[in-house]
Formats: sequence, C-alpha cells, structure tokens
Amino acid sequence: MKKYIKILGIASLGLVASCTDDFIENDPYTERTEDNFYQTPEDAFEGLVAAYDILQREGYGGFLLTSEIASDNCFGGFGTADNQVSLEWDRFQFGSDLEMNRPVWEICYTGIYRANILLENLEGINWEGNEDLRTQYEAEAKFLRAHYHFELARMFGDIVPLDHTLSPEEFESPRAPAEETYALIAEDFRFAAENLGDENYSLNNSPDYGRVTKWAAEAYLAKAFLFYTDYYEASDLAGVVSRQEVTAYINDVVNNSGHELIDDFSRLWLAASMENYVGEGNAEMVWAIRYNSSGNGNWDLNEGNRFQVNIATRGSNLGPYAYGWGGAPVNPELYNAYAVGDTRRDATIINYDEEGLEFDNDSRGQRQHTGLSWKKYAPITNEAGEAVVAANGGDIQIDGFEDYAVIRFSEVLLMAAELNMDSDQGFAQECLDRVRARAFQDDAHSIAVTKENIMEERRLELALEGKRYFDLIRWSLQRAKEAIDNSGDGSQFDVTFRTETNGWFPIPQSQILLSNGAIEQNPGW
Repeated sequence: MKKYIKILGIASLGLVASCTDDFIENDPYTERTEDNFYQTPEDAFEGLVAAYDILQREGYGGFLLTSEIASDNCFGGFGTADNQVSLEWDRFQFGSDLEMNRPVWEICYTGIYRANILLENLEGINWEGNEDLRTQYEAEAKFLRAHYHFELARMFGDIVPLDHTLSPEEFESPRAPAEETYALIAEDFRFAAENLGDENYSLNNSPDYGRVTKWAAEAYLAKAFLFYTDYYEASDLAGVVSRQEVTAYINDVVNNSGHELIDDFSRLWLAASMENYVGEGNAEMVWAIRYNSSGNGNWDLNEGNRFQVNIATRGSNLGPYAYGWGGAPVNPELYNAYAVGDTRRDATIINYDEEGLEFDNDSRGQRQHTGLSWKKYAPITNEAGEAVVAANGGDIQIDGFEDYAVIRFSEVLLMAAELNMDSDQGFAQECLDRVRARAFQDDAHSIAVTKENIMEERRLELALEGKRYFDLIRWSLQRAKEAIDNSGDGSQFDVTFRTETNGWFPIPQSQILLSNGAIEQNPGW
C-alpha cells in the first residue's frame, strides 16, 4: 500500500470506505509520488527547491508582522473599520481568534515536512560522481528544517520537533521539552555550518543568491544560542554547542566570510534611498528570503512579498510611498529613542509631518495613527505617482518584490559583541564600534560593551526586522513587560503584556483539536 504522509496540523486523516484494495495498492499511472520520484540528483534538487519555496509565504499573520506588533516597536493599527482581530493583536489578548497565528504554524510545519521528505530520500538516489552535491543538499535541507523549527519555538515555546515524517501512530504526538527541540536545531545548524562551502552568495547577480551558506549557518547558531541560553537560563545550546564553540563560529563569520557593512545604512532599504539603493544582492545580507514580482497578480503563486502591503501607508499613495493597509504603526517611543545624528532613524521610520506629507486620517481611517510608519519594506511609487508594483502589472497585495533580511552582517557584529563581551572585550568593543560608526558616520559615538548597551543597539539597528520581541523575552519577562506596557496615550493605545503567558503566543486552536488533546494550550490563553 502506498504511504501518503500527513503532517500534524496540515491535513486530516480520512478513509474512503468505497475504495477497493486494487485501487489503493496500484501505482499511479501518471503522477509522480514519493516512491517513484527521488531517483536522480535533479529530482533531489527539485525537492530542495520545494523546501525553500515555503520561505516565501510570509503574509498577514506571519512571523515578522506578529512579532513587531507584539513588541514595543509598534501598535496593531490597520483600519478603524477592520474587525476585532486588529484591536486585540497589539494587546496580546487574542481572545476571540486563537487561530490568528495559524499561518506561522502551518507554513513552518509544511517546510519541515518538505525538508524531511528530501532527507529521507537522499540514500535512494544514485550520487555516483556527485557525492559532494549530496552533502550540500543535506546541509541545506537541515538548515531549512532548523530555521522552521526555530521560528516555531520562539513563538510557541514547546512544540513537536520532527526529524522525520510522521507515521499514522505519531499523528497525535505531544509537545516536547524545549531542550529536545533546540538540540535538533543545534545539530542541524552545526551540520550545515560544517558541510556547506565558504561561498558568499550575497554578491550582486549571484545565481545562487537566496541559498543558505556556511556563514548563514554559523550566524544562525549564534542566534539560537543567545535566545535559548538567555530565556532558559542555560550554559550551552541544549548540550550540543558550547559558548566557546558558538563564539568561534560567530567570530569566523566576522573575520572570514567576506560580508561587510554597507557604508550608508539608508542604502539598504529601497524606500529610504530610491536612486541610491544598493540592491538586494549586497555584501551585508548574510541571508535573506528572496521575493520577486513575477506572479503578476496570480494568487496561486507565492513569488511576491505579501507582507509589505500590510505596513504600507493607509488609504492611498502618499508622496514616494505606495498605499496599503496601515498595519503596525510605529510607536513614537522608538522614533524618539534614536540620538541626534543617528542616520538609522529616518531610514527606518516614515515621519509624515517631518517629510511634509499631509496624512488626513479622517479620510484614511487609520486606527492608532501615530504619524509614524515603516520605511523599511515600505512599497514605493514611481515618478508618475503610481505604485511601482501596480505599474509593472502586479497586484499590490501579493507582488511586492523587496527581500526580507533574516540575518544582516550588522547583527552578526552585535552577536559577536555579546558573545565576546566577557572573554575578549577588545574584540567585542571593535564589533560594537563598527555598527555605531556606520550609524553616526563618525568614530565619536563609541559606547561601553555591556548587555544593556548591546540590547539597545539591537533595538535601534534591527528595528522592524522581527528581532525586538524575542530580544525582550529572552532578556527577561519583567523587562519585556516594562518595555511593552503602554498607558496614558488614550485607551486605544493601552497595551498590557501578560507575564502569565511566559511570552509565548497561543497555539492555534485547530491544532489542539487535531491532536485530540495531545497538544495543550500555552499558559495564559
């Protein structure tokens, strides 16, 4: 009998009583199945592409948008006429819609499933003369599997880690302790770091831009290490990678990767630089999820960035900024946290008044209008005042084309500063100084290498890139509460972080039901 595998939370298991045994046992005549597909290295490459393909499915309710709204960087926003969901989002309540983050759950587990399918079929392929290619594909698939697990674990806490496709007997698996999940994450990233070549795919026009590298794996190990050891108060990464080892990995990226800071921070972001945009294939991008507008309005494809429209200017085009739904308006506290002379503020955030743009909120219907919105990732207009995406034949909702920067070299430098702080303060200081010097365009703004200063520098450098919320909860739940709680600006801006949730988002209720109770809801929900 053919084995068709279901992943937890993606499909339900059913039986068709009228099917005959012959129908069940006969091979499909025209369709490619798991049993007849993985025969050649070319087949394996298609399987690898399928695991990568899931990366592009960021959209409403996705990881980046949810994490920024949950932090102190943004409020919920969207429109005054929108439904109750947006009213609850920034208040960390999710009371009427525990399905809000179902897309993250389903997308990540789909990616894990596709990676596992490939990994389980590598042995059956004839790799004669292509043994190195087999190792490369294994390393890339394990990197992607670790990435998907890490996104799930940071949002939902204890999850169901999967290093294989599930048998029917495992469909109702309970969540595992965090140490088990992070051990798998660490092993996968370490395998990728040790088995991928030292190519740098950030170079302009590289045909492999978007694929993972040794340098991305080493940097990701540091991200996982810092989150796990801080949040769970551990001394190492789930018994797999020590502090000394992960420090050597991140220092390797700093010293040997060929990645570097772009001279002008604003040139990293299309809406902040326009004609001076450095382009997506630049030396600062250690790893980015690549998008393009080739879908041309086809909702069956996932080529475009579906995130951008959510944070775009509410209502209609305004100046150089194309319109969208006005989600996640920026908190003035973030804008005001930048010191005088810090070039990152105006490259990160749109201040409509300061830029001479009249935002008539009576006509636009922006909920929680702060006068500030995202410049990072903001879609733009052309010289005729048209949204570039639409002018090129695309749909503004699904054909955004700006890549999502998962790891930039500036974050590598800040992680190196944090990991070397107690063992090599001189090198740590050098790494922190490089980020500060670029931000202020001088060498006169050095600050001491302390945890407090590094975390604040991460807030300013990496704002609106999906980092802040997880930095807060790994630092401490009390610090998260102090930063996120908001009152005194009118009831619509009141936000209360509830420490009883331990910082975790609610498990989608549908997944709890599908597990037949094996998965329990997170505390506080």
